[in-house]
Amino acid sequence: MAELAGKRADTFPVSKERVNRGLLVLLGAAVVFCGCMAYLEISPSEAVKGFPAFVRFFVIKFLPASFKNIRAYVPAVIDTVLFAVAATYLSTALSFLFGLLMSDKTNPITPLRLLCRGIISFLRNVPVLVWASILVYMFGVGEIVGLLALIIATLGFLSRSYAESISEIAGSHLEALQTAGASYGQVLVHGLIPEFLPSWINWTLFSFEINIRASAILGMVGAGGIGVLIQTNLKLFKYQEACAIILVVIVIVLLTEFMTNKIRRMIR
Repeated sequence: MAELAGKRADTFPVSKERVNRGLLVLLGAAVVFCGCMAYLEISPSEAVKGFPAFVRFFVIKFLPASFKNIRAYVPAVIDTVLFAVAATYLSTALSFLFGLLMSDKTNPITPLRLLCRGIISFLRNVPVLVWASILVYMFGVGEIVGLLALIIATLGFLSRSYAESISEIAGSHLEALQTAGASYGQVLVHGLIPEFLPSWINWTLFSFEINIRASAILGMVGAGGIGVLIQTNLKLFKYQEACAIILVVIVIVLLTEFMTNKIRRMIR
């Protein structure tokens, strides 16, 4: 046993310098955390003391969940799912176009490539709730606001993901098609898209999962969907009904993840 332990230690040697570097990183992270807590005037002891009160409030006010108006939630649930589906479909088409324009393998025009990257970077770095708040101010409360906010946020995320996947595709096959005299469209159809398809499916399914969660949250700022019901019940102090709606959202998210995982396994 001792010899085996010695062999394992030799197989995974850990230098003293590496250990010291790790300790310095942990120390730096602790200093940053303490500095943030001090600047924000947040007391960890008060947070710990207040946790039992939070649990007590949740148990007394939110439980048991009230499903007496469950039928009234069905239209909002359908809206939430359709928001995610429509936003994912529309964003996928636009994102593929931007992905082609952002990749140096499919767009040799540097100024256009940089312009597209700048636009997508801007869209991607603005949170979806901020987009929803801006659109509510511009168009008022309504379903179109939630849809547009999801499309904009998804466009930023998927375009970057598609562009990186396209850039990672081996160029030898594409260059062979170009050398053989294939047009740009033929290179895309016969060379790039078949290799890009698995990444496209994975990123699109992942984006759909995100949109299901986001569409439920967007209603909190008046952008439609099931989040409106959560916000309304909380404002009316109907905590048990709000809890029921939250549980419905959790079920929708879990079913979505189950479905997308099934699809991923089917296409492997």
